[in-house]
Amino acid sequence: MSREDAERLLIYDATPPRGDAWLRRSWATGARLYRSLGRVDAFHGASSWADAFEWLARRPAGPIREVQYWGHGRWGRVMIGGDVLSEESLRAGHPHFEALGALRERWLPDAGSLIWFRTCETFGADRGKSFAERLTDTLGVRAAGHTYVIGVLQSGLHGLGPGVTPSWPSEEGLKHGTGAEPSQAWMSTASAPNTIHFMNGAIPAEWFER
Repeated sequence: MSREDAERLLIYDATPPRGDAWLRRSWATGARLYRSLGRVDAFHGASSWADAFEWLARRPAGPIREVQYWGHGRWGRVMIGGDVLSEESLRAGHPHFEALGALRERWLPDAGSLIWFRTCETFGADRGKSFAERLTDTLGVRAAGHTYVIGVLQSGLHGLGPGVTPSWPSEEGLKHGTGAEPSQAWMSTASAPNTIHFMNGAIPAEWFER
């Protein structure tokens, strides 16, 4: 199967809303729009990471080119409701570890696949950079994430491949706190670094660190 035939998949947080029902609606609506535009081949509203992993495992046999996740994030963390994916998930014995390891068999060769966390702050501060590096090295896949709070505009987008040390500043996107102890991030703006619009479904190649 060629790269063009490999699946592009989208997962979004479909847990019961806690004061942010509009976000759940926007993720669900955006997923349908991306599918209608041919930017993804299928999408799934997940109730937990176990649910997300099970859906990925049920997809037709063959490689996966890209997985986007739309939901909430913090520094070094990605959430589906209260279920947290983090650096801890990449350690043997964690409930997420086995399912994550199974994904290694679905990636394109030579780090040709991508996981893109379209979530707030996930690659920001020291914790975000450490998570990005551990994820790419453990799963043998490229990953991308943001350092700012994201919305219609999505700033601080950085990509990383296996074996590469992230070099973006730990303080990028921080309004309060330090890289070691972040406390609040800035909202994305047009003038912030590496900003895309939510309707942009591709990452510029030069934003991947080598």
